[in-house]
Amino acid sequence: MLGGEDIKDQERLRRLEAVTDTALSRMAVADLLDELLDRVRDLLQVDTATILLLDVHSRQLVVTAAKGLEEELRRGVRIPVGRGFAGRIAHLRQPIALTEVTAADVVSPILLQQGIRSLLGVPMVAGDDVVGVLHVGSRTRRVFTPDDVHLLQLVADRAALAGQIRATKLDQAAALALQRSLLPAQLPGVPGIDLAARYVPGHDFGIGGDWYDVFPLPSGWLGVVIGDVSGHGLASAVVMGRVRSALRAYALVCDDPAEALTLLDRKVHHFETGNLTTALYAVIAPDRSAVHVSLAGHLPPILAEPGRPAVVPRIPVGPPLGVGRPAPHRCTTILDFPPGAALVCYTDGLVEHRGEIIDVGIKRLTDTVRADSAEAVCAAIMAGVGTEQPTDDIALLTVHRQP
Repeated sequence: MLGGEDIKDQERLRRLEAVTDTALSRMAVADLLDELLDRVRDLLQVDTATILLLDVHSRQLVVTAAKGLEEELRRGVRIPVGRGFAGRIAHLRQPIALTEVTAADVVSPILLQQGIRSLLGVPMVAGDDVVGVLHVGSRTRRVFTPDDVHLLQLVADRAALAGQIRATKLDQAAALALQRSLLPAQLPGVPGIDLAARYVPGHDFGIGGDWYDVFPLPSGWLGVVIGDVSGHGLASAVVMGRVRSALRAYALVCDDPAEALTLLDRKVHHFETGNLTTALYAVIAPDRSAVHVSLAGHLPPILAEPGRPAVVPRIPVGPPLGVGRPAPHRCTTILDFPPGAALVCYTDGLVEHRGEIIDVGIKRLTDTVRADSAEAVCAAIMAGVGTEQPTDDIALLTVHRQP
């Protein structure tokens, strides 16, 4: 016959198995979170169970799954980190139990409207990062035990992994959608010029802040841009979109690339502090005979003329955008662009490889470039410079002056 302690141990084992069931790992993330909440409500005999995931961009906890407090989910309740019951748990990174809930304890009035009297919450931690908060509530006065805390923390650890996967997928999907909307779906048709481009996301990081752009200007000049915002994911893609839009606006009021980059530098310094951004901005003359180029921390282009080896033109490289005050002096370099010539612009993912200096990659790329059609040049580059497993994003834009 089992004793009291044996029965207690068996009950504890049953409760642990209920939230570590391997079948849960085969569920979709949303279904998994709902199932965990159902199980924890049953195991702890509470009235409500809620998961709030951290939006790292706004530093707010967002109600993502709820049982018994579905109204919070419908209203899209957000709790700032550090405020209220859930916010303090995320800030302190430790469990909090409230035997008597008061208006001073919570941010969301729905908890009080639903008659929640006692609350227990724990942080959801993945690695070193808090990714959310899990809390349960009772409509009757409840003193939560250390065993209750331990069980809820176990559920939170399981939910944290699922929440992190969900957040990563949503972030990547949003970044990909944003980047696809900002990269030209089709390069413009330009008399006397043919264009080709490639974009390849890095396998290590996914979507990043690389971009390119080509736009005819009212003056007859042709604007050509390639750039790179540091970092990866949605945050970098958002900054990339803002920088791209700003440069297009400045291009309408500045004929000189250096002047446009100077204005863009002020914008980035003021509004995008903390983001390392590089850019190459060039304008091609209406008769296509010359290219005016300015560089803001970006790698110089490669120029190939008919009958000659490709070269890296000598172009002064100014500092990246937004990194220095007073504003740095920027200059524009004029390159001859004879008929049949090809200008290749790219980001560092194309020439940086682990275990070698970047000069080796640039030399390899330069040796690959020939004065040919833009599509032929892009195809040769992508086939010849070892991009099978890029570790960083690759953006490539080739401009060819037709013979």
